[in-house]
Amino acid sequence: MVLTPEELQKSQCVLGFIPVIYYSVLLCVGVPVNVLTAVALSRLASRTKKALYYYLLAVTGSDILSQLFIIFVGFLLETAVFHRDVPSLLLHSVSAAEFAANHASIWSTVPLTVDRYVALCHPLLHRQISYPARARRIIAVVLALSLVSGVPFFWWSDMWRNSHPPTGRDTVLIWTHVTIIYFLPCSIFLVLNSLIIRTLRVRQRQQRSHEESGPKSAPPGRLGKTTAMLLAITSVFSVLWAPRTVVVIYHLYVSSVHRDWRVHLAYDLSNMLAMLNTAVNFFLYCFVSKPFRGAVRDVMLLRGGPLYPRRALRQHQAPNHASISSLYSGNHKRWQGEPTPLSTRRATEPS
Repeated sequence: MVLTPEELQKSQCVLGFIPVIYYSVLLCVGVPVNVLTAVALSRLASRTKKALYYYLLAVTGSDILSQLFIIFVGFLLETAVFHRDVPSLLLHSVSAAEFAANHASIWSTVPLTVDRYVALCHPLLHRQISYPARARRIIAVVLALSLVSGVPFFWWSDMWRNSHPPTGRDTVLIWTHVTIIYFLPCSIFLVLNSLIIRTLRVRQRQQRSHEESGPKSAPPGRLGKTTAMLLAITSVFSVLWAPRTVVVIYHLYVSSVHRDWRVHLAYDLSNMLAMLNTAVNFFLYCFVSKPFRGAVRDVMLLRGGPLYPRRALRQHQAPNHASISSLYSGNHKRWQGEPTPLSTRRATEPS
């Protein structure tokens, strides 16, 4: 197939220097904010021994890697500074590292979602299987698989500069990419979040039917803070990554980024939206979690000391492999805001 000069002509980047300014600001804001988040979550994880904080810490660490490899090295250094005029081996190696960091950032949220689902829908099981040592092993497996999954993308084609139509290898890599970063994790989020919401609604109906026969308590169907934060994280991801997924598939079957300036523009904007996802979690945590705000305040003021001495003391007296989900019930105020009357469910569940 012989391509005409018009087909070989490269589409223009109509945004000019806007992406460079945008990524520079995003990097200058996102990296310090994520480092602050990591330090605060590390303190909370060491003091409370909750698996939840280890999962959130993994998400934050993966976001930092994505910002360094994708935004700093990929967009700013290779593209804006060197105009991709670097050795081909280096380009492909950085491409594999970018995809590995991207996969780690997205898939670190999956264990968090599973943990919240088990905590709400199967609290007795959560007591047995959710503890920091297991969380660390799960995180290590996720990061290792993410690293391995980035290797095939060593052969990823440069969509901005590849003047030829996508090959069969490009088709396989693109569909593998959109499946790993969007379709598969979003399917998991949709199913588990739907089950969580359904469980909360069932408990709310049960509470309403029994509220006249006993003392009033916090409605178990109420959307707790931890659940709200989880829904916000997964929803923001789904919204910010959807445009890029659509544009990549459009590039594959309709018109390429290299030949059509409109697809080029859409691809640039969708990448900017997707990378915004690496810097928004800090604000969600601050909005939802009072302990996280306190930990951030302590870090910024260079203060130390336990946030909840009594709670931490009781946890140190608990067995090493006991689930921290036991802290969700009782008379203590939980930062997650999850339904408190789990004791009612435990009494009715078969052992």
